[in-house]
Amino acid sequence: EVVMGDIVIRPEEGSVTRSGVPVQLTKTEFRLLSHLMTQPNRVWSRQQLLEAVWDYPSDGDGRLVDTHMARLRAKVEDNPADPTHLLTVRGLGYKAVA
Repeated sequence: EVVMGDIVIRPEEGSVTRSGVPVQLTKTEFRLLSHLMTQPNRVWSRQQLLEAVWDYPSDGDGRLVDTHMARLRAKVEDNPADPTHLLTVRGLGYKAVA
């Protein structure tokens, strides 16, 4: 079990809850959230996330990551336009914070 604020992910069960309420994620969203939450505060570039989550080569299209991050934020953030857990680090990539 990995906890980040009010978000709890149970990788062995494939489940995510936010404030105790189950969150329905796609397989890719689950993999992305799991990857970010296992090393909180670490900044991951789009290319690193493509390799780790999608098994794409590092020269893949980073917009794929942006699209999935937007969808994931819509499901786990109070205000997806002003996220508190899944942050963009301008010019570098994304990170998860508690």
